[in-house]
Amino acid sequence: MPKEAKARIKINKLLEDTGWRFFDSNQGRANIALEVNAKLSERALNELGEDFEKTKNGFIDFLLLDKNGFPFVVLEAKKEDKSPLDGKEQARQYAQSINVRFVILSNGNIHYFWDVETDNPHIITTFPSQDSISHKQAFTPDRDALIREEVGHDYIAITQNQNYSKDPQWQDESQREKFIENSGLRFLREYQKQAVRSIQDAVKQGKDRFLFEMATGTGKTLVSAAVSKLFLRTSNAKRVLFLVDRLELEDQARRNFKDYLKNDFKCVIYKENKDDWIRAEIVVSTVQSLLFNNKYKDLFSPTDFDLVISDEAHRSIGGNSRAVFEYFIGYKLGLTATPKNYLKNVDISHLANRDPRALEQRQLLDTYTTFGCLDSDPTFRYSLLAGVREGYLINPITIDARTEITTQLLSDEGYAVVMANEEGGEEEKIFYQKDFEKKLFSDETNLTFCKTFFDNALRDPLTKEIGKTICFCVSQNHASKVTQILNELAHQKYPGKYNSDFAVQITSNVSGAQQMTINFANNRLNGNSKFVDGYSTSKTRVCVTVGMMTTGYDCRDILNLCMLRPIFSPTDFIQIKGRGTRKYAFVHKEADGMGGTEAYKQEKEKFKLFDFFANCEYFDDKYPYDEVLELPKNNAKVTGPDPVILPKESIEYENVNPDPITGLHEKVIGLEGMRIDRKLFEKFEETISADEHIKAKINEGKFEEAEAYIKQEVFNKPEEYFDLEKLRKSIKLDRRVSLREILEKIFGTIKKFKTKDELLEEEVQKFISIYHPQPEFAHIIGQFMKAYISDNEIRQIMETGEFSSLATNPRFNMRDLQELGELMVPVMEYVKDYVPLNAFM
Repeated sequence: MPKEAKARIKINKLLEDTGWRFFDSNQGRANIALEVNAKLSERALNELGEDFEKTKNGFIDFLLLDKNGFPFVVLEAKKEDKSPLDGKEQARQYAQSINVRFVILSNGNIHYFWDVETDNPHIITTFPSQDSISHKQAFTPDRDALIREEVGHDYIAITQNQNYSKDPQWQDESQREKFIENSGLRFLREYQKQAVRSIQDAVKQGKDRFLFEMATGTGKTLVSAAVSKLFLRTSNAKRVLFLVDRLELEDQARRNFKDYLKNDFKCVIYKENKDDWIRAEIVVSTVQSLLFNNKYKDLFSPTDFDLVISDEAHRSIGGNSRAVFEYFIGYKLGLTATPKNYLKNVDISHLANRDPRALEQRQLLDTYTTFGCLDSDPTFRYSLLAGVREGYLINPITIDARTEITTQLLSDEGYAVVMANEEGGEEEKIFYQKDFEKKLFSDETNLTFCKTFFDNALRDPLTKEIGKTICFCVSQNHASKVTQILNELAHQKYPGKYNSDFAVQITSNVSGAQQMTINFANNRLNGNSKFVDGYSTSKTRVCVTVGMMTTGYDCRDILNLCMLRPIFSPTDFIQIKGRGTRKYAFVHKEADGMGGTEAYKQEKEKFKLFDFFANCEYFDDKYPYDEVLELPKNNAKVTGPDPVILPKESIEYENVNPDPITGLHEKVIGLEGMRIDRKLFEKFEETISADEHIKAKINEGKFEEAEAYIKQEVFNKPEEYFDLEKLRKSIKLDRRVSLREILEKIFGTIKKFKTKDELLEEEVQKFISIYHPQPEFAHIIGQFMKAYISDNEIRQIMETGEFSSLATNPRFNMRDLQELGELMVPVMEYVKDYVPLNAFM
């Protein structure tokens, strides 16, 4: 098929997938016109010249119409082997001749969206819908208005309470500081105001990407609210997307945005407002929920959000989650306390010549490069040291505690033990710090850790019980052990006060762990303290975790942090330490029938960092900060389902006699499937939809808990005997559907089950959106990636290097391989790292 025809076929499908219509239908009148005469001026034709493909006639390939049937978008199509940007000037002339603001440039594989009045073409992976472009047309960005906007200390306070300035205390300068402290309103600190103004300066320089490097506890969400208001108020955004990477941070962010901006803008969490998000100015979501099943493409058009803010940006650009971030057109702001600097001390010119692939990987993973900040210089930086110096943050008191065993584990010689070997003799075995609770186990060491913590922990200033604490362990099993020891010690010291909820394990294998983190921050985990009536602090004093309560977790009254594991990443160390740096006022009010009177108040002035593995010493004295960071290893594991093997003992009868066929009846089953198959899924859907427990878990986004419940309480029960394999057969799809997908379909968070080819095409588009290959290679990348993912034979040929076997392969041959060239390796590495091959089985 000619490459021009291939491009047109792909473009047709992309248009139809996003709701554009070639013909009148039940959904509405046709809104695509083909080969429309643009009647270009003589000057325009002269500017276009002779090189464009048949442009002198002035015919627009596709003209998309608005809801009233007027010209709306010019879509210029090119052959597959041509760059879409080749048609840029041609399309501009068409757009200007019919007074159209928007242009799409496409060769069927790579596409650009262009607002010709305000911006440059941006790469997109799907076409925007009519509604989405209408949303974008409803406002005209005004950079000058954004640059001129006055941002004062009360920029957020005004939004929270329009009349605050009329308060007598505010008007009295001598009482203003007290008013600010007691009003409950949020006023921007000087550095927060500078952060917002740094964006205005960057926009003035023509930038559309920004990076804030701000220490934990410096109010990144408050600054994000101010930035969101800046863009929304000046009409440089109609809608903002705030991306987080954990469920507990989703609710935390929504609550903060509602508090800061409630009188001016509406903020929603997407999954709780599936139909309401379009009327909100700020939408909060986890990256993972949008990435699952490539849901972000089905839910949103590339033009739906004009500002995307990525919390903990060093995470959001890693792996294929970056595709979500890059999908949307518009301004991008990254927030992080710990940016990844993969270009630090790298000789770029040398690496480009020696290993261009490695350089490309570093550039993709480098936080500064992603956000357009050269020389590792962010748009705005505010460090922990600056926060402590200016009185906004607290430095820790470090407790370096080592046992005899851990001292040896930490030494260069290691901890040596004599063990029996398989031959019955003895041999010496050496263990190091990384082996603790992995290869070497010592309950006595864990007991010593816990006793040391009990004897030295900071106490709550009012109740004198152990202050709120987070312990970071090696593994879930280790966390379980430590939790048990802490509860036993608490029972000995405070009998009858805690009843085994002094310490609580919060790891991903514990049901309800996400909600526990929220309850702990809100001082209601397992109720309130039994030491002082009416005092707002959790009965549970210690949360024992592995990694759930690190990045972004906001619990200001933490007084102790315990590192019961060795830490080798400075990012992890900074994030863990950052859980304690926030200031806090411990306040207790006595009841007086009018809301209480303040009877006690003490400021948090310190917190303790218990270090049982010399982590502080390592990051102070030994960590090689100037060394070039190693690229992440390929650690993705792709496996199929485990085979079912019946044990010999379960066979009660084994037939040994011939058993011939007595009759054979052949019936072809059509696409509609068998009735019993269709009815099975319908019955399962009814059962699941009616279960309130499952419904609640799905609404909370806790799919793993819902799946575990279904496997335990619904599958393989009498009457229906539902199981996953039966459901898969009833769906009649050309691949294995997961239980998660089935639940998403039943509860309406995905519209349909995608075919294997649809998923393959989405992986191709994700790769293109992340790596931006030359347009002429897009078609061969797609052809190879689809074959490599779905064809075991081709995958084996490519991995063994037996390329001669391609000579007779109909899907991908030697000629194709030569055309693909050096792109073979990045495509294969992408698939190995990020594509779950079992999803295409």
